[in-house]
Amino acid sequence: MTITIKDAQGIAGMRVAGRLTAELLDYLAPFVKPGVTTNELNDLAEAYTTEVLGAISAPLNYAPSGHTPYPKSICTSVNHQVCHGIPNDKPLKKGDIVNVDVTLIKDGWHGDSSRMYMVGDVSVAARRLCNLTYDAMWKGIMKVREGAYLGDIGHAIQTFAEGQGLSVVREFCGHGIGAKFHEDPQVLHYGRPGTLDQLKAGMVITIEPMLNAGRREIKEMGDGWAIVTKDRSLSAQWEHTVLVTPTGYEVLTLSANSPAIPAFVTPSA
Repeated sequence: MTITIKDAQGIAGMRVAGRLTAELLDYLAPFVKPGVTTNELNDLAEAYTTEVLGAISAPLNYAPSGHTPYPKSICTSVNHQVCHGIPNDKPLKKGDIVNVDVTLIKDGWHGDSSRMYMVGDVSVAARRLCNLTYDAMWKGIMKVREGAYLGDIGHAIQTFAEGQGLSVVREFCGHGIGAKFHEDPQVLHYGRPGTLDQLKAGMVITIEPMLNAGRREIKEMGDGWAIVTKDRSLSAQWEHTVLVTPTGYEVLTLSANSPAIPAFVTPSA
């Protein structure tokens, strides 16, 4: 395993890429409403990424080993879709929840973030799932500091989620990120404190828990990308790109219109 440590120049590049990623999600927010298709959101994202932000959509034609190239610029996972939902021509309807996952490349550096959007009025259960998944992500982020362990992050997320009656998807995880879309290490959203790799200043990772309202088991759809809950229960995910600093953490994918940070979060030193 080779974990890259970013130098000052790399960190500066990652800050720019992260901020632009957040600004793309800000831009898409008002368009996520009943009647819009996820294909329309994809086209809006691609145009904004290239024409306004001067960046590249990393998911477009991304082809890890064993996969056909991903055909779109963003991932849109609706309701019981867990992740990697491919945008299509089906309109979103009132009551849907949708995760929009975007990754940009700016000057060779990657920013990666996702948010849950609630389409019109949603059920109490759907809103609760979205809100608790957001809180779970921040529970993990708060464990980030030099000298801490990846297991500390996973344990914080798992204990919080399971304490709220939610299940943690285990087949997908966060990851290192930088000049490459996916770098070492893998960042599990479950685990035991004091285990796995130790965090060092200059590491950049994503924290992106996927929580299900029902059981944690998942299955792959026939398109080779989309993942859904086996029991068709609702699923939610949030993601930030996070820098390990000498005194704590810095969230790189924040912007002026990012969702409010939960009240329980203590600022990094």
